[in-house]
Amino acid sequence: MLVHSVFFWLKKDLEESQVAEFKRGLETLVDIQCAEAVYTGTPSTTERPVIDKSYDYALTVILKDMEAHDQYQAHNLHTTFLNTFKPMFEKVLIYDAD
Repeated sequence: MLVHSVFFWLKKDLEESQVAEFKRGLETLVDIQCAEAVYTGTPSTTERPVIDKSYDYALTVILKDMEAHDQYQAHNLHTTFLNTFKPMFEKVLIYDAD
């Protein structure tokens, strides 16, 4: 199993409608069939000093193996998301765990 975690920092000058569009685009990734599960969200309201709340949106994708990961990366919904929304984020961090 592979856990693919992605954290997005959006550009500060985005309009509210652009942020909503980004969120909708992120949510389209749940339709990629090679993913076992897909979760999207924003920073938790939990208050603990070890929690990083500096990001705007998070994406967690559970994949069976690296082959499924590679299929996910090449999937049209994923490439469309990247091509459409990459200009909207200033930073992205990805953490993959086996």
